[in-house]
Amino acid sequence: MEKFGKSQPVKRVEDTRFLTGHGQYVDDITPVGALFAAYFRSSVAHADITSLDLDAAKSADGVHLVVTLEDLEAAGLKVAMDGTQMQNRDGTKGAGPERPMLARNRVRFVGEPVAMVVAETPEQARDAIEMILMETEDLPVKTNLAVGGPVLHPEAPDNMAFDWGLGDEAATEEAFQDAAQTVSLSIHDNRVIVNSIEPRGCYAEWANDRLHLSYGGQGVWGMKAQIVDKLGLEPEQVRVTTTDVGGGFGMKAMPYPEYFSVAHAARVLGRPVRWMSDRTEAMLSDNHGRDLTSFAELAFDADHRITAYRVKTLCNMGAYNSHFAQAIQTQLFSRVLMGVYDVQTTWLQVEGYYTNTTQVDAYRGAGRPEAIYVLERVIDRAARELGIDPWELRRRNFIKPESFPYLTATGETYDVGDFDMILNCGAEESDAQGFEARRASDAKRGLLRGQGLCYYIESILGDASEGAKVEFHEDGSASLYVGTQSNGQGHETVYAQFLADQSGIPADRITVVQGDSDRIAQGGGTGGSRSVTTQSNATLATVDVIIAAFTPYLADKMGVEESDVSFDDETFRAPGSNLTPTLLEAAEMARADGRQDLLRHEARATLPGRSFPNGAHVAEIVIDPETGIVTVDRYTVVDDFGNLINPMLAEGQVHGGVVQGIGQALSEHVVYDEEGQLLTATFMDYALPRAADVPMIEFTSQPVPSTANPMGMKGCGEAGTVGALAAIANAVQDALWEQGVRQADMPFTPLKVWELMQDDLIAAE
Repeated sequence: MEKFGKSQPVKRVEDTRFLTGHGQYVDDITPVGALFAAYFRSSVAHADITSLDLDAAKSADGVHLVVTLEDLEAAGLKVAMDGTQMQNRDGTKGAGPERPMLARNRVRFVGEPVAMVVAETPEQARDAIEMILMETEDLPVKTNLAVGGPVLHPEAPDNMAFDWGLGDEAATEEAFQDAAQTVSLSIHDNRVIVNSIEPRGCYAEWANDRLHLSYGGQGVWGMKAQIVDKLGLEPEQVRVTTTDVGGGFGMKAMPYPEYFSVAHAARVLGRPVRWMSDRTEAMLSDNHGRDLTSFAELAFDADHRITAYRVKTLCNMGAYNSHFAQAIQTQLFSRVLMGVYDVQTTWLQVEGYYTNTTQVDAYRGAGRPEAIYVLERVIDRAARELGIDPWELRRRNFIKPESFPYLTATGETYDVGDFDMILNCGAEESDAQGFEARRASDAKRGLLRGQGLCYYIESILGDASEGAKVEFHEDGSASLYVGTQSNGQGHETVYAQFLADQSGIPADRITVVQGDSDRIAQGGGTGGSRSVTTQSNATLATVDVIIAAFTPYLADKMGVEESDVSFDDETFRAPGSNLTPTLLEAAEMARADGRQDLLRHEARATLPGRSFPNGAHVAEIVIDPETGIVTVDRYTVVDDFGNLINPMLAEGQVHGGVVQGIGQALSEHVVYDEEGQLLTATFMDYALPRAADVPMIEFTSQPVPSTANPMGMKGCGEAGTVGALAAIANAVQDALWEQGVRQADMPFTPLKVWELMQDDLIAAE
């Protein structure tokens, strides 16, 4: 049995629990005696608070507590949320304004929390919220991405959060000057809302001078560190747990203001306090994603080889700095800037602006598609303007297999890759040769068909280290404690399957324990497709510890030297002994002998390098010119995820990511009016994709095992969306190109597409 496991398509063990209504989400848990919190939020985008009348709310039926920022400060909380300051290109620090947990004298986006009410019932809390009277003096609203205008923060007089760059600007300029041809394209990446199936929520309990916070998030240890810091507690006073999580997508990775005020209320009142957002509240206050406008340029030599890439991006960072701003921007661009193309000179500039909408973390989970989207859109434009087949243009610029390991211009080292092989497989699986016949057939019916290609690469991000612990129980089962957090990806199945593959413990005898800072001391949480790769590496290290611990014990039992004992991933064996115990049998023997030290083992491990999943997405869309309706008719994915533990779950991850990409490409779009009011704050106005919008998605795995970890794995969680946006957008552009449309940006709603064709007809006349 190889170290990377058996790669069996095992069905998820979680599904029985979820599908029969036995999941345990935040909203399923109400501690005994719990009170309920609700938040009074700003109804205006930018204003000074001139008065805040809380008297009626404080005396309302069932109300136990009303909290403002002043109350939090009086209790000794550090009320400023963490926000990363970027370093500007000139070496100065970017803007670093305070983001208070509750508004301080001024509100800066619709939905910003101003006060919290805690009452006996949710209804009483909401009724009391309606009794709060806030008077404001409106301030000018700024929603456009441009330097200057009404100032949102004194610390950012031009409304610029940062001006950050990466690469060799002078060398890039020289490459453009010497280029045989250049191509440029302005590209907008529309703003989206995560809309996880489970909105954000939490509850807190204070007992015996100790705080327990449970919330729906992507890891407990970062949240614990924040609670310890902001509430002034000792680490041993804080326990953070996370039960089942109905979707995270990166949005739930960071702390939010509500968690701290709920924890404060539980400590003050000595009773559990819980809060759960409703859908519109979530749409207003969750971190949004995307909202980037980029101007991208490519320089080519006479053989159509890329010699330089330059992009300038405007990022709408919302009302406040992101908790992870610097990490996100670095990941967003430097990690995937170069794509799979052999370019040795590059330059990037990113400018971030505040607007008075809501906070934006410049990504939405399943991915960092922003950089790939920009690069693959301009690659596609280059193919059209240079008159070269888009498949051939990519092949001509791929990093060749013999060039690995390959050092990119941005400092990443790609360990392995065979991009041409993956692309050729994509052409075969998608029947690319039959496309023109399908296009001609549609044309006879008055329809427009387009084909779009995207070749993506991303790096597995976040903390490269992770821990795992295995505990053997008296009933013959085992628990695997992990430092990552499932948000619905199927970790319980995958982790048990991997441990079973490496240890011989039957998977149905393994329980995966996650999301409890008391039960495992450290963990990196989930994000950036790190989970399975880092966690499996830690599990592998823990199995090594287990084997090393049991070997001398079993050698004595077998009457042989330690060096004679071996483990074949299922049983221990030694020449001259017919004793061949499994790990569970060895644990039972140890328990009978009183060897408690052999019943619990743990280890931490650090990946020696990043891995780089990559793949080809091929989309075919059909446009009805009469209505502008875009239908995704065919979708093919060929991915190099390295070695897979469970191909079925990997395919499911890809399907979900592609659907998310379809949603953004065709319908999802956040809209604010000129006063900063969110116009897409319900599912009546914000159009998520439906089943009818999704074609059958063909998935093929073509692994090129990574050399950056002993399992040969590469992450897969974000891959679907990373490739989907550009594939669909390029397909729409392909269909519209012959109609004379040269600029098409997401979302491709029927009205937008129809208007693009009408504008072209008018221009032609």
